[in-house]
Amino acid sequence: MFALLTALLLQSPGAAAPLTRGFVVKAPSEVIATITAGCAQCDWGADNREALLLELRVDGAYSQHLALVRGKGPAAYPVMLGRLTPGTHSLTIAIDRARSAPDAGALTVTDVAFTSYDRHAPEFDWLQFAPRLRARPGTVEKFSDFPLVMYAERNIRGETGQQYRYQYTVIFTNEDGGTPTDRLMATWGRTTDIEFVYGLPEGRDVGEIQAEGHKWIAFAGPKVGTHPVLWVATLNNMVADHGPDEAITFAPAPFMIDLTGTSREHVMDVQPWMYAATSKEMHREGRIDPAAEAGSGKIPDPRRYATAEACGDVADATLAFDIGVRRPDGAVAWFPTDRGDSRFRIARGGCFRGGAPLPEGTSPAQVVGLRVRAYPRPAREGEPAPAPGSGSVTIKSVNVIFMLNDSYVPAKSPFTWKGSLPVKTDGAPVEIK
Repeated sequence: MFALLTALLLQSPGAAAPLTRGFVVKAPSEVIATITAGCAQCDWGADNREALLLELRVDGAYSQHLALVRGKGPAAYPVMLGRLTPGTHSLTIAIDRARSAPDAGALTVTDVAFTSYDRHAPEFDWLQFAPRLRARPGTVEKFSDFPLVMYAERNIRGETGQQYRYQYTVIFTNEDGGTPTDRLMATWGRTTDIEFVYGLPEGRDVGEIQAEGHKWIAFAGPKVGTHPVLWVATLNNMVADHGPDEAITFAPAPFMIDLTGTSREHVMDVQPWMYAATSKEMHREGRIDPAAEAGSGKIPDPRRYATAEACGDVADATLAFDIGVRRPDGAVAWFPTDRGDSRFRIARGGCFRGGAPLPEGTSPAQVVGLRVRAYPRPAREGEPAPAPGSGSVTIKSVNVIFMLNDSYVPAKSPFTWKGSLPVKTDGAPVEIK
């Protein structure tokens, strides 16, 4: 690791001068730069103050943009600089005035650290195939649907059954198209958009992308070294292997994670600052309404939601949770994640989350129970409806139930459970004890 401490305070976006730092690479390596920075007036939830966008150049050539979405900070932002040759290199950081929020305030950079991974490092192989993202037109201008993190998984069976040596996933602040916000909270327990973007099959050095319509197709686009270049192409953040030349690049440095026995939303628990970013985007875009009803596309304050994660087998069925809250009189009141709307039911197995809004002022300590209701899956187009009582659901664990605190950080209920609980698909609630 080659770290350089700085103490740079730039008084305003208009007056800011570029910052250049040199670093040494000893062998051909994949290089990550971790920039610790903040901006004095940044607030992802406030118009005209959303973020500063920084333009990064390596050895004078454009590399990518970095958006300071985490507020005043300073906070650490790891980015991929790609494969670099041995020798002395430079990273230049400059505010992109045209793309930054006008009232974001002064930039502070407190640390720039460089980490090199040569071919002997265990991280080298999966870092060298990490994709670079080109921004979807309109998102940068609106400060909407920004990529927050990228993570990688090993030995994953992809959506089409293909075995991937590595699979890369991006968490975006939200999606401007696709699933409405209220259904996202009910059936996924979050308002971010978590999308598989690239899978690398065993024995190959060219992979597949998740394209428009959630279709996996062979990647046939450009690369920067061994890094595929992907254009975010749809309102629900599917990608393409071609796109506009003028689209700016984001290259968040991926991290490796094992999600065995948990949901992909667990990545947000590992880096919980993402809950604040997505919640603030919901406020800024007018998706928050204290009186929001199911089906309106809006939600109450995300901090009123309790979100449950369970794991189990689901076949030809859908399900919903009822979240139990201890009232002051000692009785337990139940709040359904589907909110009386069949479209708000969970339709997948493995590990899954669902959320329900609770009364104002409810704390995680008051969440004391969980029930499950199961139903036959809806009829698919051109097929008859499944017979009553068909399908099966077996719950095997409840990993966590949590609410967001005032700072949008998850606060857990003490409720967890492991076992094997069959649930009939007759809609009757089955309490997990």
